Amino acid sequence: MEAPWVYAVGFLAQGLFAARMLVQWIGSERAQKVVNPTMFWMLSLVASLLYFIYGWLRADFVIMLGQIVGYCVYVWNLGVKGVWKRTGSMRIPLLALLVAVPVAVLCVILAHAPEVAERLFHNDAIPGALLALGLAGQTIFSLRFVYQAAYSARRGESLLPPGFWIISLTGAVLLLAYGILRSDPVIVVAQVFGIVTYFRNLVLWKRSALS
Repeated sequence: MEAPWVYAVGFLAQGLFAARMLVQWIGSERAQKVVNPTMFWMLSLVASLLYFIYGWLRADFVIMLGQIVGYCVYVWNLGVKGVWKRTGSMRIPLLALLVAVPVAVLCVILAHAPEVAERLFHNDAIPGALLALGLAGQTIFSLRFVYQAAYSARRGESLLPPGFWIISLTGAVLLLAYGILRSDPVIVVAQVFGIVTYFRNLVLWKRSALS
C-alpha cells in the first residue's frame, strides 16, 4: 500500500488533466462543435510533469511512458498556438527550461540505468502480462498525440480531429482494464472520466459534421 501523499500527487495530476478536459468540453458544448483551447495544452503540460513523478513513485513504466510522448506534443502545440512568441523576453529562458527538464531526467536515468531498469521492469506488483497490457494501452493512448500533431502540422494549426478521440477511447479502455488489475485508483478514475469526455466529443463532432 502506497503512502497517501503518493496517491495525492497522482490525483493532483489527474485533477489537472480533468480540468483540461472540462475546459475543452465546456467550450465545445457552447460552440456545439469540437474546439481546441490553449488552456487545454497548458494544463496538459503541467499535469504531465506531475503524472510522470507519480509514475516514478509507483515504479510504473506504463504511466511514465505516456508522459514522455505527451510532454513533447504539449510543448509543440503551445508553440503552434503562438504561446511562446507571446512570452517576449522570457521566450528563450522558458524554452530552455522546457528542454532542460527532460534532458536532465534522461541524464539521471542513464547514469543509474541498472537501478532504474530493476525498479521499473522487475516490479512484483506488475507481472509481465499486466505490464504488456498496460504498455499496449499506453502506446495506443500516446499515439493519439502523434496523430494529432501530424494532422495539425499538415493544416498549419493546432486541431483535435475525430481520429484523436477514437484513438483516445481505444487506449482509455485498455488503460482502464490495466488500472483495475493494477488496483490503481488514480488510473481508474482518470480513464472513466476520460471515456465519457472522448465519447461526448465524438458525438459533438458527428453532430457538427451533419449540420
